[in-house]
Amino acid sequence: MAIILRLDRMMADRKISLNDLAEKVGIANVNLSKIKTGKVSAIRFSTLEAICDALDCQPGDILEYRREPKPEGEPAE
Repeated sequence: MAIILRLDRMMADRKISLNDLAEKVGIANVNLSKIKTGKVSAIRFSTLEAICDALDCQPGDILEYRREPKPEGEPAE
C-alpha cells in the first residue's frame, strides 16, 4: 500500500499510550490498534481530526505517501 500510517511514531513522540489516546479520541482500543498497525483500508476524517487534536499534530505527521515502483516493462502514464 502506498499510504503508510505513522501513528505509532507520533504516539511515542507524545509519550501517550494506546489506551489513553483511544479514550481521548473516543474510539475502541481495538480500532485504534488497527489504525496504529496499518491494518485498515480507510479512516474517517472525524477520527483523523480527533487523533490530530489529541496529539496536537497535522494529518501529514500521521500519514505518508510512498510511491510504489512500477513493474518493469509497464508503460509510463
